[in-house]
Amino acid sequence: MLRQVATTGVGLDSVYVQTLQRIREQKGDRSRLGMEVLMWVSHAERPLRIDELCHALAVDLRLTDLDPENIRRQDTVLGSCLGLAVVDTETSTVRLIHYTLQEYLSRSGIFPDAHKTLGQTCLTYQNHNIVRCLPANNVANLGDMAFLKYASLYWGWHAGAELTDRSKSLALELLNCGGNHINATLLLQEIASSHHCSLPYHLWPSLHCASYFGIDDVVADLIEKESCDINQSDCMGNTALWWAARQGNEGVVRRLLARKEVNPDKPSDDGRTPLWIASYNGHEGVVKLLLALNDVNPDKSSDADRTPLSAASYNGHEGVVKLLLARSDVNPDKLSNDG
Repeated sequence: MLRQVATTGVGLDSVYVQTLQRIREQKGDRSRLGMEVLMWVSHAERPLRIDELCHALAVDLRLTDLDPENIRRQDTVLGSCLGLAVVDTETSTVRLIHYTLQEYLSRSGIFPDAHKTLGQTCLTYQNHNIVRCLPANNVANLGDMAFLKYASLYWGWHAGAELTDRSKSLALELLNCGGNHINATLLLQEIASSHHCSLPYHLWPSLHCASYFGIDDVVADLIEKESCDINQSDCMGNTALWWAARQGNEGVVRRLLARKEVNPDKPSDDGRTPLWIASYNGHEGVVKLLLALNDVNPDKSSDADRTPLSAASYNGHEGVVKLLLARSDVNPDKLSNDG
């Protein structure tokens, strides 16, 4: 293909248009399969291994379990896209043939509903009966669940980017399992791998998960439940507000702060408050929301005696530093435990 461009002077866009047309003209379901391969490879949050891709393509959104007969051979999957996607021999991940194809697929609007489809596929996979039966505290042997880790780590980014009623319903179905779903274990292990947690990783409430991903409509449904403890701590002492502040999810932070029972200054096990973690990550909007509250101490130190100002200045977040220095109750010269 690239040789054709070099020798004939035909533009890459024209070559891609022609090849996509050939993909659509394939017989049987190879047309659909080829386009789905390109959609996944161009819109996935990270490169997918070929086995992950084969399992993702096998998910039928109408079924409550994965049909093994839907899992295609790797050569069939790759062959359906007529050479536009290949497997990297070093990583076993699938990539597009050239970076310009990624650019073309992104700007041409060929896959306008990509995130909706990817999000529903990830959620459907996790809600499969065979997945729900897996022990939440045992991720050592996932067997043939090749797509489970990707689905667990990235469903929220896809669903949040294009939340539909169906996606919301599937998300609530998944989150109703609370921390007793293997999804919670895989996700918390990934994002908190640098922490030493004394309790099982799977103790991560549903509200924390939705707040982490910043899916405001799902958070709204969860906090309306009578059983919802908005100040509940996870295995590291972090609240749902803490996770929303960490990620800079202003919409979720506003929604949580609107609840009169919320404690906006509750620290994690290592003494880091929502304001501290928002300052550390430079989320100015969240910092402003928290500083507007009377019951938030802007000078509260972590267990290492580092203040929000220290955290913000350490990472060079000038905007947050200015917000904190504008406060009369912030000590700009307060020492940490190492001076």
